[in-house]
Amino acid sequence: MALDAILLSGIIAELRPKIIGARIDKVQQPERDKIVLSVRGSENMRLLIDAGAGSGRLQQTKMSFENPAEPPMFCMLLRKYLTGGRIETIEQPNWERLAMINITSRNELGDNVDLRLAVELMGRSSNLVLIGSDGRIIDCLRRMDYGGDAERRLLPGMIYRLPPKQRKPLIFDLSQEEIVQTLAQSDTGKSTDKRIMDCFSGLSPLVCRELACRSGDNAAFLPEAIGAFLESVRAGELTPTLLTEDGKPKEYSFMQLKQYAGVYDAREFESFSELLDAYYSKRDIMERRRRRSKELSHHVKTARDRIARKLAVQKTELQKCSERDEIRRNAELLTANLYRVKKGDSSVTVEDYYEPDCPQRTIKLDVLKTPQSNAAAMFKEYNKLKTAHTHLTALIADGEKQLEYLNSVLDETERAETEDDLAEIKAELVGTGYIKKQRGTKERKHKKQGPMRFASSDGFEILVGRSNAQNDELTTKTARRTDIWLHTKTVHGSHVIISCDGLTPPEKTIEEAASLAVFYSQAREGGKTQVDYTMVRNVRKPSGSLPGKVIYTDYSTISVSADEALAEKLRVK
Repeated sequence: MALDAILLSGIIAELRPKIIGARIDKVQQPERDKIVLSVRGSENMRLLIDAGAGSGRLQQTKMSFENPAEPPMFCMLLRKYLTGGRIETIEQPNWERLAMINITSRNELGDNVDLRLAVELMGRSSNLVLIGSDGRIIDCLRRMDYGGDAERRLLPGMIYRLPPKQRKPLIFDLSQEEIVQTLAQSDTGKSTDKRIMDCFSGLSPLVCRELACRSGDNAAFLPEAIGAFLESVRAGELTPTLLTEDGKPKEYSFMQLKQYAGVYDAREFESFSELLDAYYSKRDIMERRRRRSKELSHHVKTARDRIARKLAVQKTELQKCSERDEIRRNAELLTANLYRVKKGDSSVTVEDYYEPDCPQRTIKLDVLKTPQSNAAAMFKEYNKLKTAHTHLTALIADGEKQLEYLNSVLDETERAETEDDLAEIKAELVGTGYIKKQRGTKERKHKKQGPMRFASSDGFEILVGRSNAQNDELTTKTARRTDIWLHTKTVHGSHVIISCDGLTPPEKTIEEAASLAVFYSQAREGGKTQVDYTMVRNVRKPSGSLPGKVIYTDYSTISVSADEALAEKLRVK
């Protein structure tokens, strides 16, 4: 749901006593659309301003955000103007989805200056605009030039103007009689909620549907439902409400929603800020992880495609090298028959003594060269192709190993469960040279993730690696030599270790560990898959090999399927 004007009014009423007179201590921009103001007043709090298209909001927050190593330019500008400033007022002009925060700050000379921070929460057009005391825009989160609408250009130096009003009357400005008259003139062929939406501004589609529901979709009862609703809003009787389905947030509002009765579970909150934290916390984490996973996947796919193109060229060149033995044979036959050739001959036919029946063989010659020079040129070409064949064979083998590795990283990226997982994968790619380490930027430290932990039905600990680098550490450093190592056969996946403590794990434990190996592999959706298992002492990492690459001997094989329910059941929280 997009935050509407009525809910915003409740948020502002909630924030006003907390932030009026408060001093701005810090300004941070953890993400492109998010600004966090740390303010100190009657209580220390963080004010979140989110100008995202689908997440626009203004609230006090207890959520944690990771800030970039280098603050963006807009953040630096806000720090320059707002740090140390005092919040004087916060208003909502004309019931718009806009909050105007008035701030008194000091300039470089120490003089007081009046600034305004316009928080526009209007879907895709959401923005954050810093306005000077002269009414001109200092800068904004998104610079916008609306083309023909010169009155509403959001660019530095332009006069700031409020968003244009809608042509529909604002419902809060109308009397009950005017509401009845306006509804009577509306298109009765449309649904009740559409009629309300067409007649009035100030109401979101969700509220219009709720009013239609409360009136029973009966035009005769609609004015009464609207009147009761407006009376409660004007009285400030707003109830922060979250609707969930199986524990997952689905909708939020400033009132109980009868339209979803029996469909979703309703939970009331003491404040709108708590409501918004509850709604957006998991969603923001998932969105941030999705975005970073996409960015990481882009790096991997770019590197993979580059290597694939190089491999295609190398294989074409290698195909040309297949002619080298024929060239060598021609050179040797020509050398044996030099007495039969004179300069200027375009070819010579000789007996091919390499074949049992000595067939006739015609060798083409360069008419500008002597017979000896022709033979020397052929030997030179042969040696060149022979060297190229050796070199290209090694390059192709290395390229195919890199492709296999990058495909494994891509699989890990898609299966990453947390941002720390993605951070470890990125660090691995930086270490292997597939992503360049940015100069002049500080690397943010991430919490190092240990392997995923599971407990088998028989009580054995099972460890599962999260990345190639962690697979290496798990197999070569963490596991004991007598532990059991498992991996999907010929398919990339995580290394799995059964910690045995000198005991022999039962067949059921091996089956459960094998199922985990399939679940955390590329074969997750592929039905029954073969899994190899052996003692760790039979697993060896080749010198100089890429992360995650091992070779193993003396193994057994079991065929199992991935089981998400089993993985969830066995996982140690």
